[in-house]
Amino acid sequence: MKRRKLIAVGFVALAALVFAIAAGGVSGATKAKSITVWLQTDAQATNWTPIVAAANAQFQKDHAGVGVNVQYQSWGTHLQKFDATLAGGNSPDVIEMGNTEMTKYMAAGAFQDLTADKGSFANSSTWLAGLAASGRYNGKLYGVPYYAGSRVVTYRTDLFKKAGLKVPTSLSQFTTEGQTLLQKFGKKGFSPVYIAGTDWYFAMSFVFDYGGNIATRVSGKWKGALDTKKSIAGLTAFKNFFNAVSRASKTTDEAHPNPYDVYAAGDAASIVGPAWYTCCLGKVYTPVTAQFTMPSHTKGQVMPGFLGGSDLAVPVGADKALGEDWIRDYTSNASEKALEAIGNIPNTTSLFDNSKINERAAARSWFVPTAKNWVNVENENILRNMLAELLTGKLTVKQAAQAASDNIASILNAP
Repeated sequence: MKRRKLIAVGFVALAALVFAIAAGGVSGATKAKSITVWLQTDAQATNWTPIVAAANAQFQKDHAGVGVNVQYQSWGTHLQKFDATLAGGNSPDVIEMGNTEMTKYMAAGAFQDLTADKGSFANSSTWLAGLAASGRYNGKLYGVPYYAGSRVVTYRTDLFKKAGLKVPTSLSQFTTEGQTLLQKFGKKGFSPVYIAGTDWYFAMSFVFDYGGNIATRVSGKWKGALDTKKSIAGLTAFKNFFNAVSRASKTTDEAHPNPYDVYAAGDAASIVGPAWYTCCLGKVYTPVTAQFTMPSHTKGQVMPGFLGGSDLAVPVGADKALGEDWIRDYTSNASEKALEAIGNIPNTTSLFDNSKINERAAARSWFVPTAKNWVNVENENILRNMLAELLTGKLTVKQAAQAASDNIASILNAP
């Protein structure tokens, strides 16, 4: 999943806007002649439109005389357009949101509470953990998981074969194999596993793999968790792995340069990132490229990964009953299987095909704290700075983790 733009509207302004709408009452009636659904332009693809059409047909079968007006939006402008509909009181009845876009709108009260009806949505007990977390706020459900994208290891099969290596099944094996690759093919700037030093998406996977967390909510307050014993163990494992197999800068991020550009230049035996990285590896190496799941420190397990993806929500002011019914049809078993057939990851582990690398990678996942101020943690580069400090030795792992944990708690608990 490619990254989406962060929400631009101020939280206070958004909250005030939503309050004004909510004061006018939230529609629960089902007398509408039609509903409006906002999906992203991804769903306009030739192989995707039949899935939308099938959901519309089922909805109209159950609601005779009620039309469905599907309007396709673009990732670059949909939030601004949504803010305008909130201001004008003409929000869509269903909206697709990127998982990282959900929190600020949930915190502002822009979506209707679906908690009581969770069990009516297909496979709600087996939704992908990382994706489902993005639709929950303060213990309530506001977004139904739609589909996901996972992170995997993309690697040079020719180099692994020449070195006599197999796909690793544990972190320790991957570390050893990386060192073998370095000895056999090492040159200046060559990384057995290219990892950007401040790639916090990857680093936090180690934290969660060791049972740690970024922050937890205790008695209504956020408490930083990076300084816990388990989190520190995960950060230490990340530092050790980076030092053993990556020759990337310890202070660079994952976009400068893009890992797939390093790979395409022949300077990496493997890279870690979204499965769609295969799009950009260059003609030379694409024929000798494959993927595998990032192995856990526990042999045979997959390391938890950060999922990209989308949720479906019912905005305030919309027809909740009809909006929920359309979401049920669009996230039914039949729809999710159809989404899987065209290359997406379905919203539930119950439909997973174990032969598909990207689905195996999504089986264990995590998500950032669903706090209204989380975006400020990202904007202030708290996690990136922590990683740079612990990798360069400016601070010990424990010192860097303690400072980051305190900063995160302070930011998340701010008004």
